[in-house]
Amino acid sequence: MKIAIGTDHNGTEMKKEIKTFLKNRGIEVIDVSEHNSALDDYPEYAFEVGKKVVQGEADLGILLCGTGIGMSIAANKVKGVRCAHVTSTSEAILARQHNNANIIAMGANNQKINDVIKMVDLFINTTFKKEERHVRRNNQILEYEMNN
Repeated sequence: MKIAIGTDHNGTEMKKEIKTFLKNRGIEVIDVSEHNSALDDYPEYAFEVGKKVVQGEADLGILLCGTGIGMSIAANKVKGVRCAHVTSTSEAILARQHNNANIIAMGANNQKINDVIKMVDLFINTTFKKEERHVRRNNQILEYEMNN
């Protein structure tokens, strides 16, 4: 498995711990934001992670900014991205199970690292629940995206 990860300056320290967690589990990490500064622009990293996932260079993506909101908005501008802003373990699970999310965005300024690691672990180890209602709803979103 390959995971693309990106953060603005707010999530630099948290990103290091997530990368260590993933690498210790044998997961390859593609870091698109290795050189952060206080003047960095989070949309660049969100777009880059989104492209890596959509193009198949990464299986899933992880984004961090101060709140996770800006990253999720920016990532969802990349066609084919299904980025969920998650703030709890249950949201991390449901983002995959029900919404087939391929990227999660989290807030580095309002989450504890242990909680973020749990959300990452659950997100990457949960699969899409291919129940008719979830498939139908996800297909509606995909169809709209492709036609607009």
